[in-house]
Amino acid sequence: MKRLVFLVSVFSTLAFGDIRFAQPEPSINKPREVVMGISHGDDESIHHGLSTANNLLKFYGPEKIHLRIVAYYHGIRTLLKSEKEIAVRVRALQQYGVEFVACGNTMETKKITPDQLTPDVEIVSAGIAEVIERATEGAFYIQP
Repeated sequence: MKRLVFLVSVFSTLAFGDIRFAQPEPSINKPREVVMGISHGDDESIHHGLSTANNLLKFYGPEKIHLRIVAYYHGIRTLLKSEKEIAVRVRALQQYGVEFVACGNTMETKKITPDQLTPDVEIVSAGIAEVIERATEGAFYIQP
């Protein structure tokens, strides 16, 4: 039995080894730059995006990742303070340095005013252009 437990633990270590960082490794001075888009407004998509952000913070540590989440199209729901459960998660991520960005075009189309957004959300004229510009600067683009 002890032998079986030992073999299982060795196999698990080999099969599920840790991730090898690309060089240069992320650091306080050179954090990983990531921009994430949220364009779907259903609960599952929004919570999946926020959970992805949380997982990135856990993996890298908040001091080794710079994460901007851009909400556009139906994903703008992520940033509405009237969405109480979601707003709590957004505020928690903001406490760890995650930046949230709202698409001004979407806000105009959906008749959303700045006071309807969770506090400390940046508004840009075009959310998708924000994603493109941050990616052009070298940020990794992810859309869970």
